[in-house]
Amino acid sequence: MSITPSSVTENAFAKLNLTLDVTGRRDDGYHDMLMVMQTVSIADRIVLERVPEPGIHLSCNYRYVPTDERNLAVRAAHIFLRAIGAGDGEQAISGGVSALPGIDLRLDKKIPVGAGMAGGSSDAAAVLRGMNRLFGLPLNRRELEALAEEVGSDVAFCIAGGTQLARGRGEVLEDLPPLPDCHLVICKPGFSISTPELFRKLDEVSLRRHPDTAGMLAALNTGDLREAAIRLYNVFEDVQDRRMRQISEIKSRLLDHGALGAVMTGTGSAVFGLFQDPASAERCAEELKAEFRFCHTAEPVARLDV
Repeated sequence: MSITPSSVTENAFAKLNLTLDVTGRRDDGYHDMLMVMQTVSIADRIVLERVPEPGIHLSCNYRYVPTDERNLAVRAAHIFLRAIGAGDGEQAISGGVSALPGIDLRLDKKIPVGAGMAGGSSDAAAVLRGMNRLFGLPLNRRELEALAEEVGSDVAFCIAGGTQLARGRGEVLEDLPPLPDCHLVICKPGFSISTPELFRKLDEVSLRRHPDTAGMLAALNTGDLREAAIRLYNVFEDVQDRRMRQISEIKSRLLDHGALGAVMTGTGSAVFGLFQDPASAERCAEELKAEFRFCHTAEPVARLDV
C-alpha cells in the first residue's frame, strides 16, 4: 500500500448539542440518547507525520493533556493501524509498540476541556481521517465511523460532522439538513462537570420535559432559524446541581444580548446562544469575555466530505 503524503493536517471541529434527550437506561449500563448535533468552527489542529521511530507519539500545547493511550487521539491511531493490518493496535496499547509504523501527532488545542464540546472525540476523529489520508484512503466514511465507535461515543459523529441526528450511545447517525446560517456565542464558566456524575444525578430525578426533537427536525427541513432556536433543549439542565444556576445565568445573559435561543451543550459546562445578527453576537461575546475566560463567537460548519 502506498503511503502518501508523509504529513497531513486536520482540523478537529467542536460539537454542540442543539437538542439532547436521554430516552432510557440500557442493559449494558449506558443510556439511550436522542440528540441533534452540530459542528462549529472552533477547532483543534492536528498534524500527523510519519517518522522513523516506531510507535505513536503525541505532543500537545496543553501540558495537562495526557499524551499516552489515555488520550483518545492515540487510541484512534492504534485502532486505525490494527484495522488496516499495519500493526497490532491492542498490543501496542498494552505496551508493545515496536511493531507499529512511526506516527507523530502534534496537537494544538483550542477547544476547552470539560466543556461538552467533544474536544477529545473530535481529536480522535481527526486522527482517523488523517491516518486514512496518510495510508492512501483505504477506508470510506462508514468504515471510519465504525472504527470511531470503538474509540468513544461522540467520535463517530465527529468523523463527518455537520448537522446530524444521533441515537443509541451516539453511534447511530442520520445526516440532516444544515442549520441555517447564523452566529453563535459560546461561553464556558470556570468549572467543568463530570459526565458520569451528571448521568448518576439524572437517574435520580424525573425529567420535567423532553426536547421537541421532531420540531427541531422540521425547523431544519424548512431552514427556519427562529423555529430551531426556540427548540434548543438539554435534559441535563434538569439535574439538581448548584452549578446549573450559573448555567441558567449565562443563558439569560445570552438572551438579553439578542440570542434567539440558548442552551448548555452535552453534559456541560459550555453554554451557547444562536444569533441572527453578527454584530449582536460580537458585542455579546466582547462583554461576556470580561467574566468568562472562554467566550468566543463561531459559525456552523457543513458536513465534511470524507
